[in-house]
Amino acid sequence: MIKNFIKKPYLDIFFDIVLIVVLSVFVYLARPINTSKVVFVPKGSVGEIISYLANRNFNLSVIDKYAMRFIGSPQSGWIEIGKDKISRVDFLKKLAKAKAAMTEITLIPGETTIVFLNQIAAQLGLDGAKLNSEYNALAPVADGFLMPNTYKIPVGISERHLAYYLVNSSKKAQSEISRKIFGEYNEKKWFKILTIASIIQKEAANDAEMPLVASVIYNRLDKGMRLQMDGTLNYGIYSHDVITAERIRSDMSEFNTYLNDGIPPSPVCCVSISAIKAAINPAKSDYLYFVLDKKAKKHIFSKTLSEHNQNIAK
Repeated sequence: MIKNFIKKPYLDIFFDIVLIVVLSVFVYLARPINTSKVVFVPKGSVGEIISYLANRNFNLSVIDKYAMRFIGSPQSGWIEIGKDKISRVDFLKKLAKAKAAMTEITLIPGETTIVFLNQIAAQLGLDGAKLNSEYNALAPVADGFLMPNTYKIPVGISERHLAYYLVNSSKKAQSEISRKIFGEYNEKKWFKILTIASIIQKEAANDAEMPLVASVIYNRLDKGMRLQMDGTLNYGIYSHDVITAERIRSDMSEFNTYLNDGIPPSPVCCVSISAIKAAINPAKSDYLYFVLDKKAKKHIFSKTLSEHNQNIAK
């Protein structure tokens, strides 16, 4: 009798503690959490995913890690949360069961970043100025850094998340290409290549003549000649403008290769792999000039100014 009497209070205390812990967990899981309408979840263990989200300002803790084990395994990829604020338990359920509706955006070689971002902002119903601001805060250069590609992105993505996704996807791709070619990723060296590749991209009529256009660029630089190429003036918002004599005289930016020596300070547009390859391996030629044959839709190359003028006259 005495033993049973002693054990009972301890059992009651134990069950009271368990009840308090369980209730505390339920209260914790019922609390709201601030989130974004879509969330990117990487591949990994439950602990790695909770840590990843916690490091990105999601207010998660070790309790969420253990709760997730009862709810189910988190999916990887874009997850549609649907709200900016949601209960913690519903957020964890979304990680395990919801998927985001996806759409596609395409960046073509030769397009400038600002024009591309404004176009996709209109397509996705985003704020173009905010998207450009978020991009500029993350990207190492204003243009030429995003890789031309068709990107699958979730419907409802925010300007910040979209900029982060595009920049980091391109950073990974740029680094991989550089390491494959040079065995390293040297940003200063790589951005110079991208700058030359962007001029090639704007000037060449097709991929086949890119190495020849590259040879003209390097030949003129070697001789101390100004590039004098219209494509360098198709930077930024001027991506699709026809370059006139007035524009050449009035544009005082460093991108005007009629008025400035050398190459522009940074790329003028996004570039293809073909343009990058041409910038690294130009054709061997003595060409210094080229002019577009509008009928043939390709350029005629020449070694001398007199020959070039004859080709213009034709």
